[in-house]
Amino acid sequence: MQIINTTDLNKAKKEIQTFKKEKPKSQIVVQAQDEKFNRKILENKDVDIFLDPHTHNRKEYLKQRDSGLNEFLCKLAKENNIKIGIDISKLTKLEKKQKSKILARIIQNIKLCKRTKTQIILFPNTHKKQDILSFFISLKGSTEQAKQAFN
Repeated sequence: MQIINTTDLNKAKKEIQTFKKEKPKSQIVVQAQDEKFNRKILENKDVDIFLDPHTHNRKEYLKQRDSGLNEFLCKLAKENNIKIGIDISKLTKLEKKQKSKILARIIQNIKLCKRTKTQIILFPNTHKKQDILSFFISLKGSTEQAKQAFN
């Protein structure tokens, strides 16, 4: 499994190509960045997991939450068989106020993924099945999404 965490789009594309040539069977995980970067990465069919679109420092509006995803990006991920990943280890290290904002964004992303039938997973997958099921259900996800996240 290769994790790409760079803000430079060209560098990310080169890393994706080299990882696919070296180890074609390994999964490629790309950390989300800004809106333009995210869209270009979701257009790439070689990416397997798109990690943490909800973590960013963009300003949120009064009546609208910026979760890093929208319906178009979710459909694009579904077309290219890219899973949306949530890194739980980062979530546990946050302060309460920041954690509440991130959880609200995750809830919105779970709803978007449910509507567009995009697969959403927990990353890394080292948690027990019951913990994953309860996490998704408590964040308004369906049991089908929770089962997919575990597999």
